[in-house]
Amino acid sequence: MKIIAVTIRIILFFCLLLPVACTVGPDYVKPTAVETMPTAYKELEGWKVAQPRDGTMSERWWELYNDPELNTLEGRVAISNLNIASSEAQYRQARAVVHAAKAGYYPSLSIGASATRSKSSGNLGVVSGAGRTVSNFQLPLDAAWELDIWGRIRRGVEASEAGAQASAADLAAATLSAQAELASDYFQMRILDSQRQLLGDTTDVYRKSLEVVKYRYAAGVAAKSDVLQAETQLKSTEAQMIDLGVQRAQLEHAIALLLGKAPAVFSLPQVSRTFVIPFIPTGLPSELLERRPDIASSERRMAAANAQIGIATSAYFPTIKLSAAAGFEASSLASWFSWPSRFWSVGPAVSAALFDGGLRAAQTDQAKAAYDAAVASYRETVLTGFQEVEDNLAALRVLEEESLIQKQAVQAAQQVVHITANQYQAGTVAYLNVLVAQSVALENERTALGLVGRRLAASVLLVKALGGGWFAK
Repeated sequence: MKIIAVTIRIILFFCLLLPVACTVGPDYVKPTAVETMPTAYKELEGWKVAQPRDGTMSERWWELYNDPELNTLEGRVAISNLNIASSEAQYRQARAVVHAAKAGYYPSLSIGASATRSKSSGNLGVVSGAGRTVSNFQLPLDAAWELDIWGRIRRGVEASEAGAQASAADLAAATLSAQAELASDYFQMRILDSQRQLLGDTTDVYRKSLEVVKYRYAAGVAAKSDVLQAETQLKSTEAQMIDLGVQRAQLEHAIALLLGKAPAVFSLPQVSRTFVIPFIPTGLPSELLERRPDIASSERRMAAANAQIGIATSAYFPTIKLSAAAGFEASSLASWFSWPSRFWSVGPAVSAALFDGGLRAAQTDQAKAAYDAAVASYRETVLTGFQEVEDNLAALRVLEEESLIQKQAVQAAQQVVHITANQYQAGTVAYLNVLVAQSVALENERTALGLVGRRLAASVLLVKALGGGWFAK
């Protein structure tokens, strides 16, 4: 009974130590992201001053484009995309790691049963029991509990929780990436549809021009070369229209993959429409640290790396464990569960490494270096985020200016076509002048459509650079 009383006192003493136990290693303090946080984006200066600055972006940011078909596709990508499914599984794995780490807060219990029969050697001389056959029946219940005096378990939980938060941000980043890629592919495909429509309308015009030239040739007022030139222009434009089918098919296949479908079972009908570039609310640069999931993920991994320093440092301190065992043991099955067959043991154990050849120091240095690398990676991610926002703001601003000039070029080219066609009918210019004017007009219209596509792509990339409508929880 004295042994039990002493043991209980030891256990109570260690339990009283837990509330005042220290946690070794540095506590996490979020480092500064950049030396000087900008108050506004440089590329916004003097651009779209009439637009509201306090707008916020919804997580359903694609609705800004007012395209019902795009809305439907975006609603499916988060459910069916396989990269997102993989990231979601990794997040669940990270949450399981957190639960596993928290299990260290509690004692472990185990129970077992064994039955053995053995015979010792008869050539053991005067040893008691030599040559006897004995049976041994055991039913032990074992308990063990590591006291987290130095915070090793707490730092492990801290690291795993930060890792799970990073994994959640990775899931958001994968979702945003798939959504942005889908929107980009969709808009590029629709621009190709518009170009195909433009080429189709142009071939109708060229076909009518060919008929006019053939009529004039039959009347003897046009040369055979005019007919051949008109036919060449028509066939060349038809070939360009057919060639668009290759890129469109590849974009349609890419969209199918983003939706987790085989290209053979997915198709989008050709539609030509007019797009309006929406206003993208940018917010303040400081908000970018909370709006981009990749930045949030990098920051959480930095916190996990900091906790690893504490785990490595705790190896310098002794490990204290409480263990207990109780059960029944007997030499016969009949007396196995009788009260005299009971046994028990209880007591603390302390272990500490006296010499490890520098292993703990190396592991601590490794953890510190990993933290420094995580800090550098975090700051690089932040700067990259600022760069991507500024890049796409500049692209939108410059492309908008270019589009206005290109619109004027299209209008001028169309006037030239009209004038030269009338001059040819009057016989004052050669048909070559008409061909040149028509080719220039077509090229300018295709350039204008291309600019619309580039502006749409830049707007989608700006949304992605801003983190969509996601905010760190």
